[in-house]
Amino acid sequence: MRIFNDLSTLPKAENTILTLGIFDGVHLGHKKIIEKLKKKSAVLNCRNIVITFSPHPRNVISENGNIMLLTTIEEKIKLFEEIGIENLLIINFTKEFSQLSSEMFFKEYIIEKIGIKEIIVGYDHHFGKGRSGDVNTLRKMGVEFGFDVTTVEPFKINDEAVNSTKIRKALSEGNIKVANSFLGREFSFGGTVVEGDKRGRQLGFPTANIRIDNDEKLLPSLGIYAVEFLFDNEKYKGLLSIGIRPTFYNSGEIVPEVYLYDFNRDIYNKKITVKIIDWVRGEEKFPSAEALVEQMQKDKIKGLEIFKKAS
Repeated sequence: MRIFNDLSTLPKAENTILTLGIFDGVHLGHKKIIEKLKKKSAVLNCRNIVITFSPHPRNVISENGNIMLLTTIEEKIKLFEEIGIENLLIINFTKEFSQLSSEMFFKEYIIEKIGIKEIIVGYDHHFGKGRSGDVNTLRKMGVEFGFDVTTVEPFKINDEAVNSTKIRKALSEGNIKVANSFLGREFSFGGTVVEGDKRGRQLGFPTANIRIDNDEKLLPSLGIYAVEFLFDNEKYKGLLSIGIRPTFYNSGEIVPEVYLYDFNRDIYNKKITVKIIDWVRGEEKFPSAEALVEQMQKDKIKGLEIFKKAS
């Protein structure tokens, strides 16, 4: 896959089939659009291009605080590559860029600089300043400039349309199974193992504290989760705690840490990936360290049961 961060390095070609969007999550709805793009480009012998934006537009123009990301730009790049996209254009989304009208954006970027034979978008696609452009806008420009417009209906699971908002909601509620089913894979995050206070080791449950790679990356609600831990091209089973550790602390700082089954390696300062398999329980404050250890033993058993069912 060729990655372009600057339009000046992307050759113009009229035999281009493209799609564009934020694609946060690269979920099953997005994949349906991208698979259509790949098939069409193969049949018509055209190059295919996915156009996305970074940072997330809402984090540039919103006055109500940042939206947390289902996928960082690095994660999106990896997922697009796995899907088999030929070309990826990442447009730097700025306040100045956000002021372009839908027509101006399309003419200046797509028509004049990239070239287009066909565009494939979701049925409810919007673009341009104030999201004023839609499928009807595209169809009018298609007539004017001579390109086709194909829309793709939503991907549905049990008659429910998959979208990023619903995945965020599921994660905020700890509903990992729903989030994973909509994503079409396990929700994951990357980070670096950092040194903690070693309290877990003192309790007989040594944990790896994780510093998340991107501060804008969304994490599920506070609680305990069964996870797959990826390090050095190997997979390990573990339990993830996302919480403020109320039994021992009152700082309110949220700390992700992972207990690994049958693991005894030095991984400080190493890059890792955590894939979340299922929810185990919510975070609790225990009256004593002994009560916490007793619950952790139960969590360990429940985690193993989850892995057994998942295998």
